This record gives sequence, structure tokens and C-alpha cells, in this order.
Amino acid sequence: VQLQASGGGLVQPGGSLTLSCAASGIISRIMIMAWYRQAPGKQRELVAGITSDGVTNYAGSVKGRFTISRANVKNTIYLQMNSLKPEDTAVYYCKVYVPAVDMDYWGKGTQVTVSS
Repeated sequence: VQLQASGGGLVQPGGSLTLSCAASGIISRIMIMAWYRQAPGKQRELVAGITSDGVTNYAGSVKGRFTISRANVKNTIYLQMNSLKPEDTAVYYCKVYVPAVDMDYWGKGTQVTVSS
């Protein structure tokens, strides 16, 4: 199982970035995919999640600014991040939960830095 995240980088406050995460080696139609982030000195937190049926949930701090989407055929999720703030600076990780085997799989993370 591999999760390949990409799209991080340096952006100015108010800017936008799109992250993507492709999952391979997972043979399951039913998966919950999500983005988490971890800022220096803080615990990892859920940013947004999406089910196989497209049901989404967001952390309150990103609601209205971030959008999670999914391409089921490609086992890929995206995180469109708009109106970025310095407090969004963190390493962003994608995670896949497969209910059939009750397992979590994590990607390596991609750095997002919001700074002028």
C-alpha cells in the first residue's frame, strides 16, 4: 500500500494551493480518505475527510476555505485550499481507512508554508 501526496509549497497569505494524494495497492471500493495536518509543536489534526459516497466533513477552522474531493476511479483525493492563512502552515498527510480490514494507511506528508 502506498499513498503519494504532492502539491505542497510556499504561498503568500490569501493564496491557494491544491494537494493531491494517490493511493495504490489497496483493493477496496469502500474507503474513507482524509487529510490531516501537523504544525510544529502541535498534535496532528483532521482537516477534511470524504467517504466513497462523497460525504465530506471539515474541521471548523477550514470550513468554507478548503474543499476535499475524490476521483474514485483513480483512488485519488484532492484538497483545494483557498484564502490560506499563516496558521495553515503544517505538514499535510493523507490517510486512507479501509473498513473491510479495519486498517489506517498514512502517506509521508507534504509541507505547506503560508508566509509573506
